[in-house]
Amino acid sequence: MSELASLDAPLTQPNVLEGQPLEIVERDGVRYTILGTAHVSKASADGVEHLIKTGEFDAVAIELDAGRHAALTDPDRWSKMDLFKVLREGKAGMMAANLALSAFQQRIADQFGIEPGQEMRVAIKAAKEANLPLLLVDREVGTTLRRVYRNVGFWQRMTLFSGLLAGVFSNEKVSEEEIEKLKQGDMLESTFSEFAKSSEKLYTPLIAERDQYMAAKLRENAINNGQPRHRNVLVVIGAGHLKGLVNHLKTDSEDSKAITGRLEVIPPPETWTKLLPWLLVAFVIGGFVIAFVRDPSIGLGLLSDWALITGVLGAVGALAALAHPVTILVTALAAPITTLHPLLGVGLFSAAVELWFRKPNVGDFNSLRKDVTSLRGWYKNRVARVLLVFILSSIGASVGFWIAGARVVQILGR
Repeated sequence: MSELASLDAPLTQPNVLEGQPLEIVERDGVRYTILGTAHVSKASADGVEHLIKTGEFDAVAIELDAGRHAALTDPDRWSKMDLFKVLREGKAGMMAANLALSAFQQRIADQFGIEPGQEMRVAIKAAKEANLPLLLVDREVGTTLRRVYRNVGFWQRMTLFSGLLAGVFSNEKVSEEEIEKLKQGDMLESTFSEFAKSSEKLYTPLIAERDQYMAAKLRENAINNGQPRHRNVLVVIGAGHLKGLVNHLKTDSEDSKAITGRLEVIPPPETWTKLLPWLLVAFVIGGFVIAFVRDPSIGLGLLSDWALITGVLGAVGALAALAHPVTILVTALAAPITTLHPLLGVGLFSAAVELWFRKPNVGDFNSLRKDVTSLRGWYKNRVARVLLVFILSSIGASVGFWIAGARVVQILGR
């Protein structure tokens, strides 16, 4: 790793940059000065500001995607969100995961008086003041999470999900050990670090792919039609990504757009995972048909059991989210139908009704990030409550599906 002594004189200022990892890579006529930062370190923020103010650079690249950049620069971003559109497009779960990550970040800020990502804020502000182009080189966080989801098995997904929930609702203080992890990596890596260390399938999309993606994105942004668009780029990334990014920047020969395009693709689900829901539904419907052929009264009994079990458990999920009474009723009526169609989910209906009766106001959106740091806040905030209704009613109806399905098997096996 390059030491300060290897840098040009204008960049050296030991009291600001001493001990901070720096690498310089020259490729295709572009000089990349790569600063590995600690996301919870004031020293890193000071180092970023110093380097930009030297006037040595004609562009600044940062480890953010457009969404996270907007979250840092637009305080009214949440209030502009169309929550119903989020539900309709099936992004409620992804939004909840993003809020969970934000909750962990806010807990650190509240406990230590440190705002993770401060060096990115400084880079954005300083680049703007110096009139320098700002290059966003990280992969969109939703894409990363989806690739993680596709790359691991069912039980590991459940483990990750439960771990994420535990991190959100835990009242325990963030440990010094966790803070040290943040000083070496980033928010995504820190949140899932224990899993990533022991699972190559998780490590690859979460960390290794992003190293390669950011290196390719740097080349893509700095070169235009084979000619350098920028000559001297300052790159601000988490220290944990420094080694991998430098390696890819030096050695990758594949076209940069081909790399980023490939790493942005969401892998399709395995064939069996696509077929299984349809097979299960076909089995249940087939059970109803057999029951009616044997004895119409048995068939009617099974249908009644199905409606009762799925409806009640779906409604219990909505009730657990303290949903509006009409939402609970709609969930009870919709669950028996939606559980028999793999493309429908009762959560969408429940959340839409809840949104209709309890419309979030501007204050809910503005306090969302703070509120989701506690279980009480998820219930108090109307935006978070809609997501809770979506998740818990879906879980309730799913449990009902399996219990009612077992009931079908039991009756037909007599």
